[in-house]
Amino acid sequence: MPKHPLSIAAVTEQLRALGVERGHTLQVHTSFSRTGPMEGGPLGLIEALREAIGPDGTLVMPSMTDDDDHPYDALNTPCLGMGITADTFWRLPGVLRSNSPHAFAAVGRHAEPITAPHPIEPPHGPDSPVGRVLQFGGHVLLLGVGHDANTTVHLAELLAGVRYRRRKYVTVLNDGGPLRYEYEEIDHCCERFALVDGWMEERRLQRREFVGHAEARLVPARAVADVVVERLRVDDTVFLHPIGTDAECDDAWANMQG
Repeated sequence: MPKHPLSIAAVTEQLRALGVERGHTLQVHTSFSRTGPMEGGPLGLIEALREAIGPDGTLVMPSMTDDDDHPYDALNTPCLGMGITADTFWRLPGVLRSNSPHAFAAVGRHAEPITAPHPIEPPHGPDSPVGRVLQFGGHVLLLGVGHDANTTVHLAELLAGVRYRRRKYVTVLNDGGPLRYEYEEIDHCCERFALVDGWMEERRLQRREFVGHAEARLVPARAVADVVVERLRVDDTVFLHPIGTDAECDDAWANMQG
């Protein structure tokens, strides 16, 4: 049965019922195919988000490159892998986008410091847009996606000092020409980030409601970081599948340090 499109006003009210407040710094990960349909499509969702946080809030979305073989260009490189809403967001007037292959885009009160230059390595450390959202007391909003899409969990892995790494590369501009930049990233398949759901619910740190046509989760970024670090310091491989069951996790196991 087809879903009935919701109005921008109705989605704004859903966001407020979930706990999104005016002035929030909101890092959003979303799947519009699950959240929609709604008035205005992805643009309508962005409008509802901005209305919910108001003029003193800051809206942040992932905006990293889909192409590691060509130099990232903040003005032109798409990020379709982050979803149609994120790829629509960075193109809008007034939205700032960081100049890194691991880019985030933002608009609002804290947009400039959140998208200021950040190192390629580590991609999601304290001196990255994700780390800066945490420093500003931000919240993570998951719309139609779970914690497997929550980049703040990667920040927590770094803060906890996990031992696994995967060898990665991106292409950057160097003296006007392309340069392959190789580095090690804390990464794996991320499926077991779903464990974070239970950890948040156990401590009543997460709110869940429907926004649009999809389940949404709202959780303070600090709560994600603190609880995940606590768990990883007990078992720093809790997010890895057993050896031999997932290729990306096998790669992480093979590059354990220490």
